[in-house]
Amino acid sequence: MSEITTNDIKDYLQKLEGREITLTQLRSEFNILPGSKSFDAVRNIMFQLGKQKIVKPTGRKAGNYKVITKVQPVQIFGIKRERRLPFDLIFPKDFDTGMEMEFAEHIVIREHDLITIGGQSNWGKTTLALNFGGENIHHRPVLMGNEYTTKVGETVQFEPTPRLLNRLDAMTWIQWTDEQGFDKFTLLPVRDDYAEHIVKDKINIIDWINLDADRLYDISKIMDDIKAELGRGIGIIVLQKAEGTTAPRGGQFAKDFTDCELLIDKLSDRESLLTIGKVKEYTKPVIGKTYAFSISQGVKIINFREVKKCPDCRGQGYKAGKPCETCNTKKFVDA
Repeated sequence: MSEITTNDIKDYLQKLEGREITLTQLRSEFNILPGSKSFDAVRNIMFQLGKQKIVKPTGRKAGNYKVITKVQPVQIFGIKRERRLPFDLIFPKDFDTGMEMEFAEHIVIREHDLITIGGQSNWGKTTLALNFGGENIHHRPVLMGNEYTTKVGETVQFEPTPRLLNRLDAMTWIQWTDEQGFDKFTLLPVRDDYAEHIVKDKINIIDWINLDADRLYDISKIMDDIKAELGRGIGIIVLQKAEGTTAPRGGQFAKDFTDCELLIDKLSDRESLLTIGKVKEYTKPVIGKTYAFSISQGVKIINFREVKKCPDCRGQGYKAGKPCETCNTKKFVDA
């Protein structure tokens, strides 16, 4: 072919916005042979395109570039913009009273928000996640994650886990199917790359996101990518949390993109402790409030109530080296 031009490469790069490209790939695409005038010209052209902010070096290796995605300014005033109301999300309810968690009325959830449920194993993370799904079944939520599906057979097929089926059966107050008997929710067999499978404008519940121990910081990017795909929907993600910590696995990185953080710990052998962590928007102070509840049949939230640190032992569980008689070493008493 004739000598490569800047316009040749610019036209080609338009379809690669957001992706990476190398000099070797460009030369191969345009059939440029070593020793030709175009061979060195490609490098010079990419250098000039870097100055124009069309590409940028990745820094990983010489000759590797990322094609910059073009953006246009977003105008706010001067055109009609709809001011949308908060997202109509129902928080889990106490099974016996039928009352929504009392703090819910003070937390403002908006489209595009992320709710994080971080907790110790076996103390209510999935209970809360499924109750969010059940109470909002009219929104036809999407369920995905490690807790809900499993592979079966020699071919790659999936089915709901036995535990999920048992839990759904136990939630007798929820009508999971429509008039034809079909699911009013979507169950996706997704265990990684969650952002690629988010269903736009829906409630997407992910239970749970597994992270490599040496890459816990990845949760920040994962959550950012999920938020970018939500559209006018919201995300509810479950994360593991170590006992006594004030954040799920990933620490501060897990807080970066969350808009409402619910933390769950063991309170006693039969009760869980829910602590409200980060909340981006609220009508009344709720951050730091603590609540106790029990779980029946794996899904029923019972005896949900506000608790506070024991005033006698100051939340230590022990006083003068002896078990605190006021809280019975629970560290908390009813508020």
